[in-house]
Amino acid sequence: MGNRFFQYAAVGAVATAAHYAILVGLVEAGLLAPQRAAALGAWVGAQVAFAGNAAFTFRGAGATVGAWLRFQITAVVGAMLSFALVALGVRIGLHYLLAQIAATLINLGVTFEINRRWSFASPTLRRP
Repeated sequence: MGNRFFQYAAVGAVATAAHYAILVGLVEAGLLAPQRAAALGAWVGAQVAFAGNAAFTFRGAGATVGAWLRFQITAVVGAMLSFALVALGVRIGLHYLLAQIAATLINLGVTFEINRRWSFASPTLRRP
């Protein structure tokens, strides 16, 4: 599982790079306002993450529509968790960047487990 976690983190780094490239490119080209470019970048980053995780991290699980939907739900949950953790960190006096780093590390572990156990799990593992 350790190797799989590092693959997941590496795929996440590539997805984050895609997110930021879209954000910066669209804003600097004057095509979109920062918040819209960030939202589009985040969505594209999530698609890059799904494709990378389906192909490398959880290969063999299959890039099915069901896995994609579960992954998208997990991405939204991860975004909400990150928002809440940064808000909490700032509220208790952490610098926002420290709060973001902590949120990112926590979120990495949480979303890895959700994706491993649910998004890319075999159907028999998802049965109640």
